[in-house]
Amino acid sequence: MGSKYTKRWTEEFKRDAIALVGSSGKTVTAVARELGISSESLRGWYRRAKADQGEGTPGELTSAEREELRRLRRENREHAVVPGPARGPLLLLRLARGRGRPPGPPGG
Repeated sequence: MGSKYTKRWTEEFKRDAIALVGSSGKTVTAVARELGISSESLRGWYRRAKADQGEGTPGELTSAEREELRRLRRENREHAVVPGPARGPLLLLRLARGRGRPPGPPGG
C-alpha cells in the first residue's frame, strides 16, 4: 500500500535526478532506487524534461502546452452553457436586464 501523503520534491532535486539519468548511463529504475524515489516519478520527470527540450515522443506535449491546455479547459468550463431546466431562471434574469428574447411566438 502507498503512503497517505504525496512527497513533494523540489525542482532542483528533480533537475539533478534527471541529469543523473542522462549522465550516468544507468537506467531510470536504477537511479530511482539509488535516490530512494519511485521509478515512475523519475520516469515522468525525465519524459517531461525530454519533451520540453523537443526530444520527446511525437505528439507529446511540452510543459507550456500542458499548462495552456489546462487553462483553456478551465476557461471552457467557466463559459459552459447551462443545460436543461436551469436555463429558465437564467432566461428570466436576462429578460429582466433587457437582454434576450421574450418567450412566445414570433411577431405575436
